[in-house]
Amino acid sequence: MNISIIIPAFNEERLITDTLRQVQAGLTAFSRRGWPTEIIVCDNNSTDRTAELSRAAGARVVFEPVNQIARARNCGAAAAAGDWLVFIDADSHPSAELFAEVADQIETGRCLAGGCTVRLEGHYPVGSLITRLWNAISRAGRLLAGSFIFCDAAAFREVGGFSPELFAGEEIDLSQRLKRLARARKQRIVILHRHPLLTSARKMHLYTPGEHLRFVIKAVLAHKRILTSLDACHTWYDGRR
Repeated sequence: MNISIIIPAFNEERLITDTLRQVQAGLTAFSRRGWPTEIIVCDNNSTDRTAELSRAAGARVVFEPVNQIARARNCGAAAAAGDWLVFIDADSHPSAELFAEVADQIETGRCLAGGCTVRLEGHYPVGSLITRLWNAISRAGRLLAGSFIFCDAAAFREVGGFSPELFAGEEIDLSQRLKRLARARKQRIVILHRHPLLTSARKMHLYTPGEHLRFVIKAVLAHKRILTSLDACHTWYDGRR
């Protein structure tokens, strides 16, 4: 069983080295089973040292010129040789225990894809409340958080990967298509929760509560038009780090 770790990265020179160190430490969960692994960083048109630092840390680097996380993940997947793909955001730290749970699910033969619950780094009461709410929705609806997704590579390609039309919400769109395929194959989508993914809370201090609230309201009222607009989804793409 070959495992490909795919990390989309846009101007992540401050975090990418530590993220890769954490990922590499966690890969023992796969190596103990004799499973080969690779780490692919997709440099999503960065203007900093993201690519240089990723190579120095031992990752393979590919390049996606269109600044869009869906395209960056698809670019990494296109270069991947693994039987299973694991997508991890550049500001998130998976543990060896989380990887071990992924391996256990793969070994059952019944899992098509999955994700995990998340927890924010640092102390942010409002952010933590929102995160707990998301975790409950994710587990109930089997919706994958984009910061950590694992998927059978053939299934990912069969459903067409992440939608290149979406600048946000692409993981929800993918979740729905994978759930339909899982039902047809009599397999399952799982949300792991015993070892949550630690992810950066930087958006809590880079953007005001008002900015977050305005985006949520616009997304609810004009779902497709907002999520397909680069300008509307600026908190993902304006380069603030």
